[in-house]
Amino acid sequence: MVYISKIIDELGERIMSGGQIDRYEALKLINIEQLSDVYHLLSWANRIRESFHDNKIKLCSIINAKAGSCPEDCKFCAQSAFYNTESPRYGLVEKEEVFKAMVEANRNAVDALAIVAAWKGLNEGKMLDLVCETIREMKASRLVRPDASLGMIKNQSIADRLREAGVECYNHNLESSRRYFPELCTTHSFDDRVQTIKYLKNAGIKVCSGGIIGMGETREDRCDLALSLMEVGADVVPINILNPIKGTPYENVSPLSPLEILKTIACFRFILPRQDILIAGGRVVNLRDIQPLIFMAGANGLMVGNYLTTINQRLEKDLQMLRDLGLEPYIEK
Repeated sequence: MVYISKIIDELGERIMSGGQIDRYEALKLINIEQLSDVYHLLSWANRIRESFHDNKIKLCSIINAKAGSCPEDCKFCAQSAFYNTESPRYGLVEKEEVFKAMVEANRNAVDALAIVAAWKGLNEGKMLDLVCETIREMKASRLVRPDASLGMIKNQSIADRLREAGVECYNHNLESSRRYFPELCTTHSFDDRVQTIKYLKNAGIKVCSGGIIGMGETREDRCDLALSLMEVGADVVPINILNPIKGTPYENVSPLSPLEILKTIACFRFILPRQDILIAGGRVVNLRDIQPLIFMAGANGLMVGNYLTTINQRLEKDLQMLRDLGLEPYIEK
């Protein structure tokens, strides 16, 4: 419709000029149905991405440093101790495994490697000492930027120690909207996650925070997640798409359509023009052969290598995809 096309043009031009859109306008975008209008939305999202982020694509990878037996009951997670899944379970890996992952990441132009652990969060004590020691050695190697995703931060002192050790960016997802979060998890709250982000911000650590789409939430919930991420000051926004895992409460959830996923990415780009939007878990199984369109939809980052409990496509294929599109991995100087 000409009317919708005109709205997309007006909002796109406003953002390109440094403005913002509000919740009402974001809901108009995410509820677009006409195929030609969806493609028009993607085209504008691509222009916004290129304007704010050029044609450089940020790559990051993770190492699952401690797997399984997590005491939280997040319904989407195969690592929760509440569910009977085939996810691996092991204690903290040796530093040698971390350094192998660093060398591999550096060799493939991956800018950051995040240490990820399945637990509620770090406490003061031996484990925090060990994590900080590993991060210091990662930082000194200069092979990759040492990032972390270690659960909830329980006080300002822990966040300060992580920053002093060398953590520059910490992942802690909001996961979904404030309204829908209680449907996903009961062992902690949305506000617990917001508090962790506050500690990180106070410590001067960049915040990587996003969520998962396709868990039964509404389009309105997805917009509200993006707006909450803007409110808390997320620097990097990972978008995961649910890949249902057998044994979890969401194992039989019907997948979102690829176009619905792309439209959601585009709306995130309209709401968050300056943030790095990184597409992470679930992209292969949900987007299949149209994965390259995530960049037209506004994404400027990829999680590469395997995910925590599922397999990604080969890194060489991701790098070839970027070359074929005329895009380049971004290496932070």
